[in-house]
Amino acid sequence: MLNYTFFSLVVFSFFSCINSEISIMENIVEPDSTIEIIEKQNYESVISDTLPYHKFTKDELVGNVIPKTDSCFIKIDKAYTKKSNIYLRKKTYYSFCNMHAAAKKDGFDLNIVSAFRSHYHQQLIWEAKWTGRRKVNGLNLNESVKDDVKRAKLILQYSSMPGSSRHHWGTDVDIYNLNNSTFESGHGLKMYKWLQKNAADYGFYQVYTEGRETGYNEEKWHWSYLPIAKPMLDAYINNISIEDFKGFKGANTAKDVKIIQNYVLGINVECFGEGRRGMIRGKSEP
Repeated sequence: MLNYTFFSLVVFSFFSCINSEISIMENIVEPDSTIEIIEKQNYESVISDTLPYHKFTKDELVGNVIPKTDSCFIKIDKAYTKKSNIYLRKKTYYSFCNMHAAAKKDGFDLNIVSAFRSHYHQQLIWEAKWTGRRKVNGLNLNESVKDDVKRAKLILQYSSMPGSSRHHWGTDVDIYNLNNSTFESGHGLKMYKWLQKNAADYGFYQVYTEGRETGYNEEKWHWSYLPIAKPMLDAYINNISIEDFKGFKGANTAKDVKIIQNYVLGINVECFGEGRRGMIRGKSEP
C-alpha cells in the first residue's frame, strides 16, 4: 500500500509539471498564476519571436498577419481586457502581465482597450472616416473637406493610415480610455503618473507625447513595448516605402502627407531605433 501511494504521488507530480508547461504556452492558467509562473521562469524559452534572431517580414510590418494562427502571438486573457479575441506578441503580453500585476497592487487596473490591429481592421477605421460614415471632430469629411490631403491630415490627428500603424506590430497597447482628459484629473491622472514612473521598468513607453513637431496628437493611453517595437521600426524603415501604400481610399495622399517621415517617425524620441538614420537620409520617403 505504501509503495502504491508513493508511485501515485510521483506520477501526479510528473504530470502536474507537464501541465504547468502546457499552461504557459497556451495561456490557460488563471491570471494570478500566470504572473507567478512568468516571474519564476525564463519566459524567453517559450517566446518564438525572441530578438535579435527573428527577421520581420513586410507582412508583419504592415499588419497582414492572422494572430490566431501565428505562433508569435497570444490571445489576451479576459483579466486584462473587456474585448474578445484580441492579441499581442507573446513577449509584449508577458511583460504587460507583470506591469498589470504591479499596477494592481497600487490600485490601478491597466485594462487594454486595443492591441494588435490588422491592416484590414485599420483600413475599416480609416475608410469609415474618409467616407464620412464616422465623423471626425464632428464633421462628415466626405461632405465638408473635398481636398484629399486636408482630409487625410484631419484623420491623421488620431488615426493611422493603413500600413503605418504601430498596432500592426502587436507591440502596442491602448490602456484604460481613449481620451486624454481622462488622464488629466482624479484616478486617471494618478494612473498616468504611475505609468510615467513605472512603465519603462517593464519595457513600455508612451509613443505620442506632447511637444513633438510632427505626427499624431498626444495619446496618453498609447504605450509601446520597445524591446520588440524598436527593431520593428528599424525593419519598417528598411523594408517599407511610399509605394507600399495602396489599395484603400485616400492612399494617394501618403506621399503628400509624408506618412513615414511625419507619422511613423513622428514619435517620442525615446522610441526610435537605429533605422531612423536611414530615414533622415530620405531612403524610404523622398
